[in-house]
Amino acid sequence: MDLLADLIKIGFTEYEAKVYLALLREYPATGYQLSKESGVPRSMVYEALRRLHGRGAALETVEDRSTLYRPLPPQILLDRHQSEHQRLLQDLEQGLNTLYTSVADNRVWAISGRTAVLAYAAKLIREAQTELFLVLADEDLAALRLDIIAAAERGLEVNTLLTGSGTLNCGRVAYHPPLESELQGLTATLLVQIDEVEVLIASATPHHETTATITRNQDLVLIARQFVWMEMFTQRIYAQLGADLLARLDPEDREIFASLGSH
Repeated sequence: MDLLADLIKIGFTEYEAKVYLALLREYPATGYQLSKESGVPRSMVYEALRRLHGRGAALETVEDRSTLYRPLPPQILLDRHQSEHQRLLQDLEQGLNTLYTSVADNRVWAISGRTAVLAYAAKLIREAQTELFLVLADEDLAALRLDIIAAAERGLEVNTLLTGSGTLNCGRVAYHPPLESELQGLTATLLVQIDEVEVLIASATPHHETTATITRNQDLVLIARQFVWMEMFTQRIYAQLGADLLARLDPEDREIFASLGSH
């Protein structure tokens, strides 16, 4: 854990962070003592202390003609920062949403970065009104599980095709044959289709960069939905097949169906 870097991320300057960390280690302390403890030059330590005091992160008192400092306890500091951050996000959400108008179009859009892709996928799941069709690898299932369960609890029809070994206890769930997943390149695929309106299809590149296509083009949305529906249908048919019918399949097809047995 890099405490200095983390403090800088929440708005401290480097000198402020060094002085605050020094205060946590030893207080009460004078500016001179803090300069030695933190490594901040004496010419800059008092400016850093002034700013820390101004933001309420350091307390001061005068004793024997010397100014002494102590830190604001970390829990109070972080609780206050969290409250201020939450207020800022709420104000930003309200302000930004007044500028943004969702426009439906048939274009195919691209987005990159795993964090951004998963955030958009979660947004789709939360906005869904009637149905979800999903293709999920284990990592994506773990990231989106709570949103999927919440959608099922809202009464949505949830249809999930899993390409890994994870489990999901809501809606209809089927496992894509592992061998077929590898052959079709589905092991790193994420698909989220909602309400026959919008679909996100993502995959990871060989360099582990996640990219996604997002569209409301009805032809593409329905193709994605049909793909998941047909895979789910295949699983239901397989469950009804007896050994005699499986024996009549070509060896390659038999191997694919046999891989279902691992689930």
